[in-house]
Amino acid sequence: MTGTGDEKHYGDSPDQGQDPKRKNVPEKRKGPVLLRRDQVGTSTTDQRLLDTTGPTDWLHTDPWRVWRITSEFVEGFGALAELPPAISVFGSARTPVDSPEYAAGVAIGRALVDAGYAVITGGGPGAMEAANRGASEAGGLSVGLGIELPFEQGLNEFVDLGLNFRYFFVRKTMFVKYAQGFVVLPGGLGTLDELFEALTLVQTKKVTRFPVILFGSAYWGGLVDWLRDTLVAQGKASAHDLELFHVVDEIDEVLKIIAENRRPTDEI
Repeated sequence: MTGTGDEKHYGDSPDQGQDPKRKNVPEKRKGPVLLRRDQVGTSTTDQRLLDTTGPTDWLHTDPWRVWRITSEFVEGFGALAELPPAISVFGSARTPVDSPEYAAGVAIGRALVDAGYAVITGGGPGAMEAANRGASEAGGLSVGLGIELPFEQGLNEFVDLGLNFRYFFVRKTMFVKYAQGFVVLPGGLGTLDELFEALTLVQTKKVTRFPVILFGSAYWGGLVDWLRDTLVAQGKASAHDLELFHVVDEIDEVLKIIAENRRPTDEI
């Protein structure tokens, strides 16, 4: 994936079991804990919220949806409030299990746990499953924040603490609020959405000291070139904005950047 020739080493370290010295980790639960239903129909709650069927639709339905949205925030805050320091890991749901990218995700999840972090993902298959798997196998806390979608399966089997959200914007809040940084593996439109939202939050100082790390220069290089040669070159962004993220190929680099930006416990 990275062109370094080291892909075969990702995920090769043995199962390390539960580290008795780790603190502030909730008791592990076997299997996903679903605070939301995971059976979806032909439309999603987000779709029903954002579609308007008539001029009086807001009067009759939308005010009541506010309570549902509020309850989803409350449930998310309540479930995640006691998390230890955590890192959110993003990546494609379509990453094959036998690919170097999947192996890298497992190794990253394991390394983050060894560094004292919980791992948060979107809870799905592919790269998300890989990071959850690495965290779980290392004896750490593996968190999955799923979303109601009509075309993807539910939470993967390596999630210890799981929530399924109806609303994307609620889920995105949880990704940022309870993480000290993002690690972004190769992914598609959903991954890009999460990436650029994170960059916008950092750029506008809605979050501070928040590292955004793109793993895999071979995958992300074309995007970085476009940002520099088109977006910045045409004045749509500043050169300083290219410093909002890091592109790395080694897991040690991921850990170094996170350590340099780690927030004191009393800031979390």
